[in-house]
Amino acid sequence: MREKLQKFATFAAGLLPHETTYLISVQQFEDDVKLDILKLVHDNASRIKLQMPFDTSIDKRKYSNLKTWIETRLAEVDVDERFDWLSLMERKIMTDSIEPAEEKELLKAIRSYETLDFYFMKFFELVEFYRHFLLIRMRYAQHQVANEFLKKFRQQYEESKRVFERLHDATEDIVNQYSKNSAQSLHWKNWLTEVFYNEQLDGLNRYYAFVRLSFIYFNYRNYEKLIEKYDYIDQLFSQGIYYSRRLLLNYYGNRLLLHSRQQEYDKAEFYGYLSVRHKTSDYIFYVNNLAAVLMRQKKHAEALQLMRSAYPEVKATPGMHNRIGFVGLYLRCLNHNNQHRSAENYAESFLSVYRKEVFEYRWHTFFSSFLEALLKQEKYTKILKITRKHQLLEREAQYRKHANYMPTILWYHAVSMYKESLCTKDELERILYESLLKIDNIAEKKPRLSELFEEVYPAIPAIVNRLRERLALT
Repeated sequence: MREKLQKFATFAAGLLPHETTYLISVQQFEDDVKLDILKLVHDNASRIKLQMPFDTSIDKRKYSNLKTWIETRLAEVDVDERFDWLSLMERKIMTDSIEPAEEKELLKAIRSYETLDFYFMKFFELVEFYRHFLLIRMRYAQHQVANEFLKKFRQQYEESKRVFERLHDATEDIVNQYSKNSAQSLHWKNWLTEVFYNEQLDGLNRYYAFVRLSFIYFNYRNYEKLIEKYDYIDQLFSQGIYYSRRLLLNYYGNRLLLHSRQQEYDKAEFYGYLSVRHKTSDYIFYVNNLAAVLMRQKKHAEALQLMRSAYPEVKATPGMHNRIGFVGLYLRCLNHNNQHRSAENYAESFLSVYRKEVFEYRWHTFFSSFLEALLKQEKYTKILKITRKHQLLEREAQYRKHANYMPTILWYHAVSMYKESLCTKDELERILYESLLKIDNIAEKKPRLSELFEEVYPAIPAIVNRLRERLALT
């Protein structure tokens, strides 16, 4: 494949299926060859693997022209491109540096504005700044255009601001329930649903409502209602409405979570690979979730390869929550690829540098993987020592309130006690069984519970089999 065609192939490989669906819907090509290329681009964008090659016998100028057309069409509907333009105009107005051609473009946008777009509030505030700019210069004709716009859309702007402020109140309850289990958020569901479906509102508020509804439905495990919302916004994205690549990647990442919760791991994997097709500020979060899905499917080598490819971004990320989550999952990947000593060494090295951050953020994820590496090496004394030193059993008892709680550390500690002859077989079985009875929503956590059984099975096979029978998990 020649260099120019390789450049197009690389460009096409970065496109997302909702982007290409939109492009096909707006194309009016009279050239059948161009249309065939676009259809192949769409087919490849909808695949995770096994990309079909492009025809090298076609005039390379067709590929070049198509690439330019794709970039132009997507930029026209990209809400983040719109935000960048609004920010540029605001800076130029505030610094008295706006050019005549730019003013002409801005005035045209003001005159032609009809329906509220994604960044309507930002545009309204820009026009307010512009009105001041015009009046002090006694440019009455342009001032009248800006003034009429502000009068026409003042009520919608005030409503959008009111909704925006109330969304913050909702977010506090939703996030506190998710992270601290200290609030309820179900009472926000109806209002957020109204905001989400309200086509008279700006897109930013509607999308914010969608994200918060996702949190609520995840918190309360009401996935059927959430699917309705996802299917609705899926159609919007396919029509180029509220489109940006950043939002699409976020949508794919959320769909991974949805399908993973429903144990639809093939679908979760598909959306997960779409979510990491580009690197955004949430890239590590998406990698973590995809790697977890691959691990759930026992694609351990593939998960480890994915995580190693993301390691440069991990070192640069400022968010310790995602970083420590990544490290915990990376240790687990090493364990499931039979690299237990490497996992142990990496965990000890990381803990020596980031002990404070580990306990502040993802300590349970980190230590579960660390102790697993020791369990696989039958280092039972070291498990007991680490558990005692860091008071992990006490911490895990408090962690029981967390929605994702599993008694992993308690199990590793109990098995180690038994192996070191510090408790009997009957006492071990009683400890493990009683801990299972304290798990909320145990049916939904069955896949994770099965994984925990598998991890300790080599050490206590008979007890694991009896526990499975008692819980009807055989």
